Amino acid sequence: MTGPGGALLVVGDVITDVVARHAGPLAPGTDTAAVIRTVPGGAGANVACWAARRGGCEVRLLGRVGGDAAVWHERELAACGVRPRLVVDADVPTGTVVCLVDEGAAAERTFLTDSGASLRLGPEDWSDALLDGVGRLHLSGYLLFGGSSRALVAVALKAAQARGVPVSVDPASAGFLAELGPDRFLALVEDVDVLLPSRDEASLLTGCPDVAEAAARLSRRVPLVVVKQGAEGALLARSGEVCARVPAVPVTPRDTTGAGDAFTGAFLAALLAGADPGRAAEEGCRAGAAAVERVGARPPVRD
Repeated sequence: MTGPGGALLVVGDVITDVVARHAGPLAPGTDTAAVIRTVPGGAGANVACWAARRGGCEVRLLGRVGGDAAVWHERELAACGVRPRLVVDADVPTGTVVCLVDEGAAAERTFLTDSGASLRLGPEDWSDALLDGVGRLHLSGYLLFGGSSRALVAVALKAAQARGVPVSVDPASAGFLAELGPDRFLALVEDVDVLLPSRDEASLLTGCPDVAEAAARLSRRVPLVVVKQGAEGALLARSGEVCARVPAVPVTPRDTTGAGDAFTGAFLAALLAGADPGRAAEEGCRAGAAAVERVGARPPVRD
């Protein structure tokens, strides 16, 4: 059953995360002791799970996985309250990300990414009927880094625009964004109404090291820009000006993997439930804080 604002449809990556938490620097050429866990992940899937945890709207997810882990991922998504529609790829395995997490004070992480089936999501996997009852479409920025999935984004944006469904995008990866190119990325997302970059992504997209100025510049192209700044909270910009600054919730981080996805999911669910952007960003910051206190990128499964 959809909420008063309609359902949230997330289209994005579903990934298997191998999280390795290590203390101190890696030792090249020999062993480094670590605690290693295999958990479900993927930016798109994580956003959907955190949105479902916030509640207030039905959350749906379109993604592509390999047959090797399709049943597991579908079960894990459903356990988080998400309605998954997973396309099973017969030729390529599920994408995998190795997350190297330094157990130092910042719990910073480094990703080794094999996108696998996730970026093979294509226009043939889309149906306009997916938008039935949907109040907002969210596209994971990872989709823009593959040819097939980039074509899907164009089809989905056109369908959403025809129905008057607002669209949000999270750039997702500064590394891949640099390869694609800021100008190309901005041209691909010119019809979205909300852009949710990290601080590094906002600076990369504008060439401006000052995050406030970067947000302001982006908001001349996108109606609402929400820059996620981790321990420094978030700032919002409209019409070329920063309009709100939201502080982070102080926590001791264990694993920062998925913190931005948690923010995005809670933020979008709050918007659909009727919250103004500033209040929605507060909920996003709370979700981000909850995420960094846990290992892995997903919220705990509720009984």
